Amino acid sequence: MTKELNVRWGWLKGMYIYTIIGAGGLGLGIIIIPEVMRSIFGWLSQDPIVFGVFGCAFLSFALLSILGLQSPLKFAPILLLQLCYKVVWFIGVILPILFRGKFPTYAILYVVIFATYIIGDLIAIPFSYVFAKQSDK
Repeated sequence: MTKELNVRWGWLKGMYIYTIIGAGGLGLGIIIIPEVMRSIFGWLSQDPIVFGVFGCAFLSFALLSILGLQSPLKFAPILLLQLCYKVVWFIGVILPILFRGKFPTYAILYVVIFATYIIGDLIAIPFSYVFAKQSDK
């Protein structure tokens, strides 16, 4: 690569660990003990197939983040995908609820947790590397 690569290695690995613990724990719980997870978080009963997809997606982020600890730059797009879906969630779900004035208090925890992931990913992701041309890598 012709340019100096600025990578915040500590942040990058920290976000992989945060994803392994947060998303992995949530995903594994949804898959293995869905009724307990519904009870803990106060979630309404829902379609087990859709709920399972949600859990599997979170667990997949965690599993790929384990690989990210071994090859942080190679798996940085995992953090980018995590960043994108959380930003889309804020824009497509949370903002409309806020504009309608129907924001439930239980959602505050989710907003705070997702915001920490967004901020952490923005700091950790080496965007110059992720978006570099293949010939520049």
